[in-house]
Amino acid sequence: MDWREKYAVEPGGKLRLSDYDPSDTGKHKSHEEALPKIKDHVERMAKLQYLLYADGSQALLIVLQGLDAAGKDGTIRHLFSGMNPQGVSVACFKQPTPIEHEHDFLWRIHAHAPSKGDVVIFNRSHYEDVLVVRVHKLVPRDVWSKRYDEINEFEHLLTRDGNVKILKFYLHISPEEQLARFKQRLDDPARNWKISESDYTEREYWPQYVEAYEEALSRTSTKQAPWFVVPSNHKWFRDLVISRIVVDTLDEMGLKLPPTRVDLAQITKKYHAAVANVKNGSFGKGK
Repeated sequence: MDWREKYAVEPGGKLRLSDYDPSDTGKHKSHEEALPKIKDHVERMAKLQYLLYADGSQALLIVLQGLDAAGKDGTIRHLFSGMNPQGVSVACFKQPTPIEHEHDFLWRIHAHAPSKGDVVIFNRSHYEDVLVVRVHKLVPRDVWSKRYDEINEFEHLLTRDGNVKILKFYLHISPEEQLARFKQRLDDPARNWKISESDYTEREYWPQYVEAYEEALSRTSTKQAPWFVVPSNHKWFRDLVISRIVVDTLDEMGLKLPPTRVDLAQITKKYHAAVANVKNGSFGKGK
């Protein structure tokens, strides 16, 4: 099954999140059944990220969006912690700083676009400027409504030369599941720090957020930068779907190890000479 096709938002289509079951697990019955596949995907991602870094000609940008407690942090922790930190970074976009406010809304985003060879994960992103900004009327409609086209142009800029692949995931949970996760934060002392007043005040805007997400995903899912609606009530299925899509995408990037830049025969001779120096005790004594 090509989950990229199953969960992708059709470019130019009209999305209704109610058409997606947030509790869907496909043909998979349980976490225990899916766990070996998730582990395999995570291992393959680590190997493919090594090739991406070594190849140095392409990059991958992963965008995670979702309502509070949808699982953005958990997705990053569970799926990407096995990658080499030297080639992976996470950018978390919160309320803009005064300096960021003085620039266009994409200014702070562009600075975090991935360099060749890197994987960058956006925990929230430029899409906040057509979501929370819209729901709370922080800017006029004639301002945020123009941003869909500006976002598409920005993502086209990143991808037009084929150097950057973009995958955008909307973590789809139900209101009931969100409330259950809030309760876990209340009951678990290790998670108390994650509790905030906005967790509950923002729930009052659930319909408005759904409407905002539906328009954002519909208008900005493109062939070059597709959106995927990932059923996320079951964290293990969320991890299974996202890891599979990331692996399939990296697989198709044609990543290869670069050619050797030195004379291996000469380096091998120097290696054996160095080994001999150590064995006969001459190492470190100069000429």
